[in-house]
Parts: sequence; C-alpha cells; structure tokens
Amino acid sequence: MTGAECLLETLAANGVEVCFMNPGTSEMRFVAALDRVPAVRGVLCLFEGVATGAADGYARMTGRPAATLLHLGPGLANGLANLHNARKARSPVVNIVGEHSTQHQRYDAPLSADIAGLARPVSGWVRAVNDAAEIGAAAAEAVAAANEPPGQVATLIVAADVSWSPAVPAAGRVAEARRARPDDAAICRAVESLRRPGTAILLGGRCGQARALEAAGRLHAATGVAVLVERATPRLARGRGLFQPPVVPYFPEPALEALAGARTLLLVEAQPPISFFGYPNTPSRLLPDRCEVVTLAERSQDGTAALEALCGMTGAPPARWTAEAPAPRIPEGPLTAEAIGAILAARLPEHAIVSDEMVSASGAVLPYLAYAAEHERLPVTGGSIGQGLPVALGAALACRERKVVALEADGSAMYTLQALWTMAREGADVVSVIFSNRRYQILEIEMMRTGSLGMGPAAQSALDIARPDLDFVRLSEGMGVPAERAATAAEFDRQLTAALEARGPRLIEAVLG
Repeated sequence: MTGAECLLETLAANGVEVCFMNPGTSEMRFVAALDRVPAVRGVLCLFEGVATGAADGYARMTGRPAATLLHLGPGLANGLANLHNARKARSPVVNIVGEHSTQHQRYDAPLSADIAGLARPVSGWVRAVNDAAEIGAAAAEAVAAANEPPGQVATLIVAADVSWSPAVPAAGRVAEARRARPDDAAICRAVESLRRPGTAILLGGRCGQARALEAAGRLHAATGVAVLVERATPRLARGRGLFQPPVVPYFPEPALEALAGARTLLLVEAQPPISFFGYPNTPSRLLPDRCEVVTLAERSQDGTAALEALCGMTGAPPARWTAEAPAPRIPEGPLTAEAIGAILAARLPEHAIVSDEMVSASGAVLPYLAYAAEHERLPVTGGSIGQGLPVALGAALACRERKVVALEADGSAMYTLQALWTMAREGADVVSVIFSNRRYQILEIEMMRTGSLGMGPAAQSALDIARPDLDFVRLSEGMGVPAERAATAAEFDRQLTAALEARGPRLIEAVLG
C-alpha cells in the first residue's frame, strides 16, 4: 500500500466520504489512488476557493468533515478566503496540501513556499508529514482534530514522496470528541439571570438549528426573555411554524438599539456582539455599558442541551409559532429586491437550503423569508466574499434530496463563478439567483459610513462593474448551467418556479430595476 492509498483508506475509515480538489504534480499519486479507494469520492473544482467553500458547505449540513486537496503553497493561498469563512463557521474541514518531495524541499524551487505559515491563520491544527510511516496516524489525527468541538480546519501537509512510498494505515477509527453539556453551576446562573428584568439570550454556533430554536422559543414564551441570534451563525432555521428570533443587525446603530434594553446578556455558543467594522465616533462593542455578560454555553459545548435544561428548570411548556402575517402576494412591475423576497416567500419549497451572499440586497429580502416554508439559511460567516456559490455546491452534494437556492450578489459571484462548472459536472440541484445591480453597492454605503467627503469619478469607477456589463446568462451557459435573465417580477416568478420544479443546476440573472 502506498502512502496515498493509506491516506485515503484512513480518511474513509474515519467517515470522510468526499474530497473537493484542485490537484497538481505533487498530488498525482493521491489522484491515482482514488480509483483504488472508491470510498472517498473526488470532486474536481476549477479554483481552490471553490473547493474550500464547498467543503465548508458540506460540513455545515452534515456536521462531518469533507477533505480538500490543494497544490502546494500557491494552491493553498488561492483557497484561504473560504478557509477563513470555514474557520469562523467552526466547520470541520480536513485540508490536505501537497508539498515537494523531501529531497526537493532543500531547493528554492519555483513553487516552494511556507505552507505551514500560510495555513496557521485559518487552521486550528497543522501538521507536515515527511515520513510515509507516519501518514496513517497523521491522517487519523487530522480527522480527529477537525471534529474537535466546536469544529475547525485541520491542515495536513503531505510530501510527494510520502504518497508514493510504502505505508501502513492507522488501526481502527479515532473516537470523536463529544460536546459536553455546561455544568450545573452555569445552568443555575442562567436560571437566576432569567428571573431578572432586562435579560436577553444571544444564540450562536449550532444553536441556530431547529431544536435549539424550539427551546429558546419556549423560554421566550414562558419568561418573556428577549432572544437574538448572532449574524454569522453558520446554519439558521427559518420559515413559517418556527420561532424566528431577530438576527443582530449588520450596522452598529440598529444593533445598539436592538440591545439597548439588555441588562444581562446570556451567551449560548456565542460571543459578546461587536460591530462588523470600526467607524468614526461609533463604539465597536454593541452592548450597553451596564450590561452583565453571563456564559451559559461555550462554543465548544452543547448549547442546545443547555437550553433544554433551562426549559426543564423553569417549567417552560411547549409553544407554537406562526408567521405574524400571511405571505405577501406575488408583485407586478419591475424587478426589485423586495419583489424577489416576496416571490421567494411564496415559492421556496419545504426544507430548502438557502446559501445567502446577497450582501446589500439582504436587508430587503430576508424579512420576506420569515413567511416562506421552513428552510435553512447558510450566511457568510467570516465576511470574505466569494462564499455563496461554493457553499451552495457543498450543501447540495451533502443533501442531494433537498433543493438548494443560492442568493448571490453579482460582484461577489465573480470571485468563485467556477463553482457553476462543478455544479454542472456533478448535477448539483442548485438554483443560483444573481442579484444584478452592476455595482459594489455595499461599498457605496460603507464609503458614506466611513466619513468620505464625496465620491468623485475615480471613486465611482472603483465601485462600478457595469463597464462592460457582465452577462451572467452567457457566463453560466459557458460552464454548462442553463440560464435565463429576468427584468420584471413576472419573469422572475415564472423562471424561478420552473427552476425549482426541475432537477440539476439552473441560474437566473435577476436584473434589478
């Protein structure tokens, strides 16, 4: 058995079933070994940022790590942005990076780089293997490290000659670390907090999922405690019939207003809220000065079990939730972000997965999704754009029975547009909606917020992506994904309905009026 076969056998034995890859010369033995170890399926991506983003999406939906395969330091560098998002999402990812053979590493070859140095800022665990005798144990250790609560990127750097040398797989499967429930003292402190006026709960981590939201809703109904959700919660259940607490707003002023009444903030797999950026004359910390912060569950702990324990100790009964108003009617006229939101609310199928990278359009669309069928939303977690299409790809391959809808801004779509090609190749059931306003509109807002004295022609040009216009229909079709363009609400409704009824990838360029 070669080191490459040993690596794949160990990954498979530890539950890793898919590897999103963009390999090069140093990884060819790994690629060849895929035919001999079919338990791990290779998924080719045309850009490393697609591979790392897809691994993040896959991990968010399964709770298990996918692997990536990247080529040396430059390949890793191309994938760093979405590894950053995966780190912020606490997604388990086994990030495999090829290295030059051990005898070649002494030379400053053209592709030589400090791979470990590049990997450390986005990884919770890094190990380089230069001896084939270590590869089985190192691979098992990488999977265990990725799975360590709350989840992290584990980077394994594998020299080329390790892959072609004889090796022996690690014996058995490494036991997975389980999330611990907070101790009784933390739960008792939380109960005391709930008895005081002005207490709010902030949910993060895995507590955006349905079971945790149900428990939080019971506490809200029984005690009146305010409940909010971290903006970067990696997986958030939404829709009719669910308790849908508000997300902490993006901009600091409305966030400060939402938290102004908090005297005690109870953290459940969350951190004290801060603003996304620092602004002139605006505080970064989004809590009142008098607010006491109490931790119920750390990010590595089981916040859902803690919330359910609180329900038991407070006697909170089950509660039912319905949308406060009926879903909006299908609008007419020009296509706007609000119209897209209303149409999505009416058409989104049950249990859909929504990959959200709408950026400036999100404030107009997301309120409508409260009236949609029950679904799960995967937001950008680390602020690095180019996540939406790759995460949708990974989610679709993780949950082939569920429809995935990618809501994607036009500027950020261009960072990882190659994801469409892999969607076509894999038959991924993704409907991609491109919000086409031909501007980096969020940056226009940020230009004003940072105190700019105005936008002259040079500044305007830096935010304008309409010269020349991007043609997403032709771009999509060129990568094998059928596409249409909608400029009115009626056109978008017709195209979205047809795309949701079909199987496989589709794209709609939504030209905003």
